[in-house]
Amino acid sequence: MTITYHPDVVQGSDEWVSLRCGRLTASEMKLILTPTLKVASNDKERAHLYTLLAQRMAGYTEIGFLGDDMLRGYEDEIDAKAAYAANYAPVDDCGFITNDDLGFTIGYSPDGLVGDDGLIEVKSRKHKLQIETILENVAHGTAPSDFVIQIQTGLWVTKRKWLDFISYSAGLPMATVRIYPDPVVQKAIVEAATAFEARISEKMTQLTGVLQMPGLRLLRTERRVDQELAA
Repeated sequence: MTITYHPDVVQGSDEWVSLRCGRLTASEMKLILTPTLKVASNDKERAHLYTLLAQRMAGYTEIGFLGDDMLRGYEDEIDAKAAYAANYAPVDDCGFITNDDLGFTIGYSPDGLVGDDGLIEVKSRKHKLQIETILENVAHGTAPSDFVIQIQTGLWVTKRKWLDFISYSAGLPMATVRIYPDPVVQKAIVEAATAFEARISEKMTQLTGVLQMPGLRLLRTERRVDQELAA
């Protein structure tokens, strides 16, 4: 078993982006595995395949736009972690964790580590979603379906015993649900990740062949640094 922790890496930093570059990660696993736990074959899966293929070829990750919801999420995560630490257990930061058990790397960015056995995953929610989560999930000890694949991937990557899912919406009760590894979901994750990695390898071979074909009008380019683009 090869699990590597990167505790000093700050999430969102250049080093963190570099570690994720071209790799399958827990937050994006839902793009290659359907909610019914089938290997995805759709536009989202194909788009993600070409995204990771481009990252592996260029060695670079294009940075997306940071919207209001994402900025609010960063602030809410800080408050949620502080509330969790004050009421339940201390939380340690860790920027990124990787698992190479399958012969390729799957990564996970935990919102926090709890002792040797636990994790936390914080989600900043709009008020209506927080109320729905409290009624439909917390009362039944489950996490919202949108996050199940990410949670189970994080548990698979780290091999930890449990994850506390935290749903946070300022002004409403903070909800915490303990989630345990689900072998059925994790088996589907492994199958989807293995199939996806095989498709990337196949496409990389095809791409290499095309790039070597004579007569094609393909010119090598150099990426401008971000400072130059912003000037």
